[in-house]
Amino acid sequence: MTHITIGAEKVSLEKPVVMGILNVTPDSFYDGGKYTSELKIMERVDEIVEQGAGIIDVGAYSTRSGAAFVDAQEELSRLSFAVELIRKYHPHLPVSIDTFRADVAKEISHCLGPIIINDISGGTMDDKMFETVAELGLPYIMMHIQGTPQDMQVNPHYDDVVREVREFFTERIARLNALGFNNIILDQGFGFGKTVAHNYELMDKMDSFLDLGYPLLVGISRKSMIWRLLEITPQEALNGTTVLNTISLLKGAHILRVHDVREAVEAVKIVETMKMSV
Repeated sequence: MTHITIGAEKVSLEKPVVMGILNVTPDSFYDGGKYTSELKIMERVDEIVEQGAGIIDVGAYSTRSGAAFVDAQEELSRLSFAVELIRKYHPHLPVSIDTFRADVAKEISHCLGPIIINDISGGTMDDKMFETVAELGLPYIMMHIQGTPQDMQVNPHYDDVVREVREFFTERIARLNALGFNNIILDQGFGFGKTVAHNYELMDKMDSFLDLGYPLLVGISRKSMIWRLLEITPQEALNGTTVLNTISLLKGAHILRVHDVREAVEAVKIVETMKMSV
């Protein structure tokens, strides 16, 4: 599948698309607390657009390991505020909301129009999510996670991480297909219930997920799989992020979810130019 459908609009993924991150949270691991006022949010949105992103992903609940709990009403309030601003100033920009709560996704889509639903739990943290996305018909990013954000990094274990993540996707895709739903994007969930070694094994075998037939989203921007390995900080992890984004593109990624849009757009341009020369 080389496109997603957001309401009446088709977004082509023939060429990889960059998804810029807007965190309207006080405690996200890299940029928490930066974008909470209308001015700061719109400065960030304008930057994301100007640097070439095709999608913006709005998060209102930090899912870093050990992050504070945020109730549904607070999450909805934060998301609504940001999405309404984006709709006002960039009405044609596709918007993704980062939520595992079905009711939050439904309320945003009903009040503010078609969105992409980016669920870090792949439907495991809200048993209403699958019926909700099937009802709404909106693109659904199904991410793999082992555990929850509160406990996911407490000794994560797999006998075979690639096989087990594939089995997770296969089972949950079948459940959505049984509901007549097929508007799916897959995210292997780098850093979500995985050791550094698990993350790099999944990266190495990423192209083995292409035969599942759905677009692949990669979200490794400034994550601990980079800065722990290189013994640096998230603030110093841009170079490592760009290296892994480039590897992801070479292995077939369709969407890069990033903090640093310009560098990801440049990686896409270089890789696509190289492919054309073959």
